[in-house]
Amino acid sequence: MTFREALEKGEKVLNLAEIVDAKNDAWLLLAMVCKINRTYYYVHMDEELTIEQASEYESVLKKRTEHVPLQYITGEQDFMGLPFKVSPAVLIPRQDTETLVEEALKVIKPGMKVMDMCTGSGCILISILKNVTGLEGHGFDISKQALIVAKENAKLNGVSASFERSDLFEMVTDTYDVIVSNPPYIPTAVIDGLMPEVAQFEPFQALDGKEDGLFFYRKIVKDCRKYLKENGKILFEIGHDQGQAVSDMLTYAGFSDVKVVKDLAGNDRVVVGGL
Repeated sequence: MTFREALEKGEKVLNLAEIVDAKNDAWLLLAMVCKINRTYYYVHMDEELTIEQASEYESVLKKRTEHVPLQYITGEQDFMGLPFKVSPAVLIPRQDTETLVEEALKVIKPGMKVMDMCTGSGCILISILKNVTGLEGHGFDISKQALIVAKENAKLNGVSASFERSDLFEMVTDTYDVIVSNPPYIPTAVIDGLMPEVAQFEPFQALDGKEDGLFFYRKIVKDCRKYLKENGKILFEIGHDQGQAVSDMLTYAGFSDVKVVKDLAGNDRVVVGGL
């Protein structure tokens, strides 16, 4: 089987399994297995795969037809132009979340201390640290497995940050200039109806915002003031229909200049508040 034939087969197999971006996924899996880029492919498309390559390609295609997310198969995902390792222990970084980082970068200055609550893969905190020099960054998460991934990503991207296990603020003892958080915010009853890549494979604990999706916002808003310095800021990622509820929480808790920021698709995506 040649590279050309393998790619055609992969696209056909994934299309039959109703994979949304079958052509792109077939190519990325072939490139991963055979360690080739587009240039090599176009020059050598009639070259034969080795027996080992063909077998591995069949194997990863099968996983993808079962709706295992592409990123969990390749083990990586770009975010804010940076490489991140991912595993089923963490949510896959998404472009929507880049809006949170971009808004945080508007208020974060060198010398500040930044907390990332529910850090997961660490992509938010690490992206901030890569873009602003002289910061002190701390990420907290309840999942030990997620923290292992976050520490690997800090090393991969050459940043210094601490990642510690904590059930929200349970183990937090310091105060911060800025808190950023992308907590679980999907209502429990909604999760089963999400695309199978999300519902069946991404970590339930990182998705589940309890009955109305707002459980963790309530808990974080209730306790966060004692961990924020004077004039501190908090920034949340939110679901598209949660802007009013979360901004109201911050307003009632005494935060000022509360605003809702939209993502590139025009959906409410970030809520910002200050002390």
